[in-house]
Amino acid sequence: MATDYDAPRKNDDESSEDSIEELKNRNTSRQSSVVDEDETEAAEGFELPGADLSEEELQVRVLPAQSDEFTCSSCFLVRHRSQVAREANGMFFCKDCEG
Repeated sequence: MATDYDAPRKNDDESSEDSIEELKNRNTSRQSSVVDEDETEAAEGFELPGADLSEEELQVRVLPAQSDEFTCSSCFLVRHRSQVAREANGMFFCKDCEG
C-alpha cells in the first residue's frame, strides 16, 4: 500500500472520531474473497515429481571450458580459476569443497 508522506498527519482527536463500526466496514470492503486465477493456467506451470519427460527435448547451448575456468574434482562444478583451493596430481579442488 502506498503511503503519502507529504499528507498532514491526523491528531489523536481526529483518529478517535472513527467509530469501531466504521473501521470494520472499511476493513471488510477492502478485502475480497474472490481470487482471480485460472486453474488450468496455474496447473500448466507445475511439474509433478516422477512425471514422464521422455518425449521432451531440451535445447541447451553448451560452451566449451574457458581458459580461466576449471572443473572441481570433488563437486564437478565449473569454477573460475580464482576459486582454486588446492591442486593435487593434476586435479583441482574448489574453495567450497576444501573449506
